[in-house]
Amino acid sequence: MNTDEHRWKINDITEKIIGRAFQVSNGLGCGFLEKVYENALVHELRKLGLKVHPQYPIKVYYDGVIVGEFAADLLVENCILVELKAIKTLTDKEHAQCLNYIKATKLPLCLLINFGNPKVEIKRIAGNINPIHPQTT
Repeated sequence: MNTDEHRWKINDITEKIIGRAFQVSNGLGCGFLEKVYENALVHELRKLGLKVHPQYPIKVYYDGVIVGEFAADLLVENCILVELKAIKTLTDKEHAQCLNYIKATKLPLCLLINFGNPKVEIKRIAGNINPIHPQTT
């Protein structure tokens, strides 16, 4: 898959995730625990035929040794991480959590989705979207 095809795939899947997140938010409203939104979003994404891995394990290595383990709420199509929250306000802590997931997995994108308010809040946190040539900024 070339770079343009990879970007198109990422954008297409991202659009589907965001659309279904809004659908879940509209259907459930706010006030439930995070796990309820996770289950609903997994259901919606699988209805679209997307491959979804809930509670995707992430290992952090240092000098060839596992020094930490996390679980991202979702991994979609083996290329997009999704971290769900059901809190009043997103902070730098949640943003940093997504950045750490990207760093540990080397995946291109993490969507941070907060169902804690009447209007769902979605943040795109990008890593390296080009799997062949790292971005320089």
